[in-house]
Amino acid sequence: MKKILKEYFTGALTVPNLLSFLRIVMVPIFAVLFMKGEYAWSIFVLALSGLSDFFDGKIARRFNQVSALGKTLDPIADKLTQITIAIVLYITFAKAEDKLVRAFSWIFLVFLIKEAVMVVGGAIMIAIGLKPGAAEMPGKVATFAFYVIMILIIAFGPEIGIFRNVFMIPGVLMIILIAISAILTLVAFCSYIPGVAQQLRDKKAGKLDEAEAAEEEDAQ
Repeated sequence: MKKILKEYFTGALTVPNLLSFLRIVMVPIFAVLFMKGEYAWSIFVLALSGLSDFFDGKIARRFNQVSALGKTLDPIADKLTQITIAIVLYITFAKAEDKLVRAFSWIFLVFLIKEAVMVVGGAIMIAIGLKPGAAEMPGKVATFAFYVIMILIIAFGPEIGIFRNVFMIPGVLMIILIAISAILTLVAFCSYIPGVAQQLRDKKAGKLDEAEAAEEEDAQ
């Protein structure tokens, strides 16, 4: 555990990690603004969070600031953001006037459950000496689609869309978009399973301990 913590916090003071931390700070700000009905400001914070998510990876690779902490902090920021969005939209649409929208409000629980499992599972992996996998392409695609679709809903969706007087997404289309995002989210979740299973097999066989010992010898 000490070795893992040392690895996580060595060289952790970087611009990408600061951006990830700021994204975590934005989560309660977004939630408060949204629940107070300040949808324009909430969508601004959400868009800012999405942009920082895009740039922190670019900066990390461009300036060689990739770190173990960053590989963990970035998905944590994503998951906390997505959990919060799922909660506030579920609460909002569960009491919507549109019966169809209200009937399908449960779909937001898919995002909530998936991200909650990922957060708890990641914490357990770290506790037993495993490393949560970095975001792969399915995860990046799912995250991008989630941000775009949720911003569209807050901007043009029924009940809450700040620009719905100009154009409003029909309830059926909104449900289809959310369903597509949910499917991508489940595909991304499944993409992590092989890596986790491999780490568990390696740990059981003692390969992880051997690899860690070899790394320590190389460092010396």
